[in-house]
Amino acid sequence: MIAETVCSAVSAAGLGIAVVTAYRRRFLTAARLAAYSLVPVGLVMTGAVGWVADTALSPTAWAGFGVLGAAWLLFAGTRAVERRRGTTGAERKAARRAEREAVAPAATAPPLGGTTAGPPASARPSASRPTPRSAGASEDFSDIEAILKKHGI
Repeated sequence: MIAETVCSAVSAAGLGIAVVTAYRRRFLTAARLAAYSLVPVGLVMTGAVGWVADTALSPTAWAGFGVLGAAWLLFAGTRAVERRRGTTGAERKAARRAEREAVAPAATAPPLGGTTAGPPASARPSASRPTPRSAGASEDFSDIEAILKKHGI
């Protein structure tokens, strides 16, 4: 009974504000306010307010909400663990694909510091000592390989 009275008062106040807004020639806003203010009366007329009032005072309903909350927490927790482990089917496929791509059969691009054009390696004159640039490049690659191995890539 009290809920219906409160909803009716809220609707009446909202309609009054809508009338004042329309008087100020803001018709679109007034129509939107009227729509919002008719919602509580509509809820009372459909019986939704009575159902909510009965549910709010029922210990069985609150226990049901608690069970639903526990189920949701279990579901969310298991999903979080799955994401951390990568155990969903799509993630396992993505991991397998990444492993296949990580081990390339042959390099398609020349190494850093190498030349992109020129005679084949057998036709090049051999140098007695490596250039400083190529020595630094091999050290850089060993550092990168160590970092990748550390991360399991």
